[in-house]
Amino acid sequence: MKNIFDDRSRRLFFAIHELDTVDEFESFFADAFTVKEIEEFTMRFTVAEMLYDGKVYSEISKETGASTATISRVNRALKYGEGGYKTAIERLKLTEGTNI
Repeated sequence: MKNIFDDRSRRLFFAIHELDTVDEFESFFADAFTVKEIEEFTMRFTVAEMLYDGKVYSEISKETGASTATISRVNRALKYGEGGYKTAIERLKLTEGTNI
């Protein structure tokens, strides 16, 4: 896979990493993305969580409204990607029940 990341994107990721609270993340993402982009990003992460939990495509599509193409793309990333979804989901599961 072509490396799509460069010094500018790494600087962006570092800036995001410097944010401390969910409110700060919400403010940043509200400034950086359209409502539609946030909704789509949220849907993809929700799909990844549901796939990780063993849900089937039909159940995911019904609950989220995601197309089977989107679900398939997220599934490929979850299974064969860089591990980003898995890391995020597993860390989120570790913090469930805490005040994040």
